[in-house]
Amino acid sequence: MPQDTRLARLMHVLLHMHLHGGTTTSETIAQMLHTNPVVVRRTMAGLREAGHVVSTGGRGGGWSLAANFGTLTVADVYRALEPSRPFAFGPASDNPECPVEAATNRFLAQAMDTAEQALLAQLAGKRLMELAEELRPPLSSTTKRAAPRSKG
Repeated sequence: MPQDTRLARLMHVLLHMHLHGGTTTSETIAQMLHTNPVVVRRTMAGLREAGHVVSTGGRGGGWSLAANFGTLTVADVYRALEPSRPFAFGPASDNPECPVEAATNRFLAQAMDTAEQALLAQLAGKRLMELAEELRPPLSSTTKRAAPRSKG
């Protein structure tokens, strides 16, 4: 079963945007993600609706960061995607009257809820700014700060 890579891709985009002044175009993002601008606009729509980015059309248009990048968390980006459950498995519905199926489904539902809450807590605990800071080389007293590494 293919994995949903939207979260990783949008984190990638937002980090690049931050490292390069906060703006970019759909065409640039499309090149970075090896897709086309229509897919980019569709994928970025959730971030726009959540208020994390704004878009401007026409010549010179594109995407700009709208949220405070210092407080934006991975959970904020995840929620903007309007994801379904993060797990590929789920309860069965072959025999709704079967007590064995019901017990199995209750256990799986509880386990998935517990795991999902733990995942969301982990995502909420990581700000995108922290990831951006991990990309920058440490400063020394004798060297200037190098340009951020951004191999896409």
